[in-house]
Amino acid sequence: MLRQVRPLLRADPRLAAGTVGEELARRIPKAVPIKQSYGKEERERVLLAAQRQFRTALLRIRENTRLLERWRAGDLAEGSRDWRLGQVLDHLANTGYVPHTVAPSGTESLKDRRLLGGTSPEHTWGRLFPSRSELTALAVLLTDRFGWNLSVYDRLPAPTTAPSAGTTSTVTYQVQVEKRRQGGGWWFSTENATDSGADSVGRLITQALEATAHGRALAARLAPGTDFLMVARMHYPKRRHQRTERLRPVGPLSFGIGNGDAQLWAITHGLGGAPFQRTRRTTVRREGRPLQHTQGTHQSIYVLPDEHVQRASQSVFEAGAREALEQAQAVVFAGDIADAPDPGHEQTVTADCADETASPWPDAQGGCGADFLLCLACPNARVHPGHHPRLAHLHQKLHSLRSVLPDRSWHERWNQHALRLEDLRDKVGPAAWNAALARVNDEDRTLVHLLVKGELTP
Repeated sequence: MLRQVRPLLRADPRLAAGTVGEELARRIPKAVPIKQSYGKEERERVLLAAQRQFRTALLRIRENTRLLERWRAGDLAEGSRDWRLGQVLDHLANTGYVPHTVAPSGTESLKDRRLLGGTSPEHTWGRLFPSRSELTALAVLLTDRFGWNLSVYDRLPAPTTAPSAGTTSTVTYQVQVEKRRQGGGWWFSTENATDSGADSVGRLITQALEATAHGRALAARLAPGTDFLMVARMHYPKRRHQRTERLRPVGPLSFGIGNGDAQLWAITHGLGGAPFQRTRRTTVRREGRPLQHTQGTHQSIYVLPDEHVQRASQSVFEAGAREALEQAQAVVFAGDIADAPDPGHEQTVTADCADETASPWPDAQGGCGADFLLCLACPNARVHPGHHPRLAHLHQKLHSLRSVLPDRSWHERWNQHALRLEDLRDKVGPAAWNAALARVNDEDRTLVHLLVKGELTP
């Protein structure tokens, strides 16, 4: 409500200044999305319901289409049951109705009831046209496959075919997607989908075109230029009732999927609400990229608030944190700082060793096999002021190598040692560290030179 009222309040000059004006100027945070993506079992339940219903409709329409094509080709014996049924189907394809009579009172009476086998939609107009519920099932499958919004289906043109290079066994469809943007305007894109087999992305497009072929052909005859993919036969085309879709019906045909269709479909199949928002969120989560929306919207609306993403990301964050910790530990001084040398400690080139037998890098004899530069990465290392001049000079020497070595080579060989020395410098204190440089002697210079050259090993 505040989003609608605030522009009116801000237009009032009496409220433009002071505390009220500041409050009205504050950005209103977006509401946290209530809808969440589906878990694996929830998604499978929704898709199974949609697949069963749409496949039933597709097989029914396919079977009757074959019979109609045989009748039109003159392959049926005149007067036979199939011939008479083909005649009914031809009338249905041309008008949207099976043959019937209308009494003066307005009551309709179905002809050929026994021939058709009943008066239900499956036995009459449903032989060539999907119902609105069946079209909704198709839309659920398309949303799961392509991540399209519910509003896309009202204005979705029938896909066109693009040439497939070097093959005749596949067909590539070009789909023009039009999406109404929040706040007004439209967003347009062209998406390609190739049908190369039963599990390919474009197979569902092929099936959608097959299931809606008669509806699209009839719509084009009744309203030339009409060629929307999502077309269904209304149950009661002459009954006046509230419409939820934006496009006007054409004869007995309607286009797109209304909010009421989505709600009714969910109730019919025992689901906990209309499936389109949650299905789209699931598809976006699965694809891991924006689908008809910006990167910012992808992150703030689809990724960060999603409970399944949060749970799935927890282990990734934990692994990343552990890796970051390990990397941080690898470039810090791991030993202790002492005020004076301990006679019980073993001297090394860069530090004193408190326990050579407990080395993280043992050699075959049970001693320490580490390079002298790694002493500062060992928890057994003990550094006292007597080490400071040599270590400060080593630190200075390593950084002087940056100007003569390729950057990548320097980082691979010396970066971790330099970072470890900088951490030690911070712990010792910059003043003491800089003062130690004045106490560097010839022995320190020689040992550092040998360390850097790699000629001084344990």
